Amino acid sequence: MVIKTGDKVPAGTFAIMKKDGPGALSTDELFKGKKVVMFSVPGAFTPTCSKQHLPGFVNQATALKKKGIDTVACMSVNDVFVMDAWGMSAGAGDKVLMLADGNGDYAKALGLSMDASGFGMGLRAQRFSMLVDNGVVKQLNLEESPAQCTTSSAEYLLGKI
Repeated sequence: MVIKTGDKVPAGTFAIMKKDGPGALSTDELFKGKKVVMFSVPGAFTPTCSKQHLPGFVNQATALKKKGIDTVACMSVNDVFVMDAWGMSAGAGDKVLMLADGNGDYAKALGLSMDASGFGMGLRAQRFSMLVDNGVVKQLNLEESPAQCTTSSAEYLLGKI
C-alpha cells in the first residue's frame, strides 16, 4: 500500500552518523511532535540527486524553517557512511539530516520503493518529498520518473506550505 496524504507514517528506524560513529534514529524521534520535511532520492551521488534535489533542500532549509519546519531530512537506500559522505560533500551540515535506509525497509513500508536493477542499483526509494506533521502526512509530492526533480523539489514544496 502506498502512503498518502492523511496517513500516519509507518514505524521504522534509520541509520544516521553521529559524532562518535553510526547510530540509529527512530521514526518517533524524527516525527513525534514536530513538523518535518522528508525527501527521498534514488541514490546518493547520482546526477539528479546531487545536482538538484539535495542542493535545493540545503539552499532552502532556512526558508523552510522560517515556515515552521523543525527538521529537513533526506532519505536514501544507501548505507550510513555513503549518506554521511554525501551530506558532507553537499554542505548539508545541520541544514539537512541525512537518513540511511540501508536495506530499503522504510521505502518498502511507505510503499514507495522501486526496482532500479536495470541501472545496477537494485531496490531503491522513489523520488519524493513530503511534509509530515506529528507523524501524519500533510503533503506528498511523488515524481513520475526518478530522473525528474520538479514536484519533489524544495522550491515546489516550499511554495505549497
